[in-house]
Amino acid sequence: MTEEETAPPPPGPEPGRDRPTGRSALRAGLWPPRATRSQLLAAVLLFVLGLGLAIQVRATGSEETALRGARQEDLVRILSDLEDRTARLEEEKSGLEEQRTELETSSDQAEEARRQTEERERQLGVLAGTVAAEGPGITLRIDDPLGAVEADMLLDAVQELRAAGAEAIQINDVRIAAGTSFVDENGGVFVDGEPVRAPFRIGAIGRPQDLEPALNIPGGVVQSLENEQAEVSVERQEKVVVDALRSAEQPDYAQSSP
Repeated sequence: MTEEETAPPPPGPEPGRDRPTGRSALRAGLWPPRATRSQLLAAVLLFVLGLGLAIQVRATGSEETALRGARQEDLVRILSDLEDRTARLEEEKSGLEEQRTELETSSDQAEEARRQTEERERQLGVLAGTVAAEGPGITLRIDDPLGAVEADMLLDAVQELRAAGAEAIQINDVRIAAGTSFVDENGGVFVDGEPVRAPFRIGAIGRPQDLEPALNIPGGVVQSLENEQAEVSVERQEKVVVDALRSAEQPDYAQSSP
């Protein structure tokens, strides 16, 4: 008998034990997990990235939903404000470029710089309310027979005029500036602590073709006042005088340098 005939048979599966199936083999390969440190770090980074994208998508969707649900009057108002701001920024850009050209081409740059400084000082005085001003603009008159006009309504009118490019505003005999306050007190309206009574007369200097439509847009200042039974009239003027002045505040610590 040869060795091949006497060699024992190859080992087989033990009796009573089945071979592992594909599913059990896959489960055994996945659990317990054998992830390396670099794989865990990559998983954390992917999770953070996905969370950030989800938040951004939700924020964008909420803004689109807000605009989609807005009334037609609100959309017209938003579009009008954006167009007005774009036009004012273009004008400001052109003005700055013109000033730069004048400085670069002037034969006496020191004199040109002084002239521009004085002009800028005058403009800041108009904005601060310390200098009288006149120019084209609009006049807004509000008659309030029911006494329904309150401080917030006048503030809305001022904000609309500012957004439309008004450079100087006056309500009755009170000059409006950046720090002006509007308060309801004792059944009346106080502007910077001064009582302001109907009829309210608001004068604003700026481009009449911008200021007047800003007040008359659907759902705007004029319509809101008329809903309170107030009588409102807006007129474009070639010359509006804003001569109420505010006292210049003296700084406590700052002083001009030589």
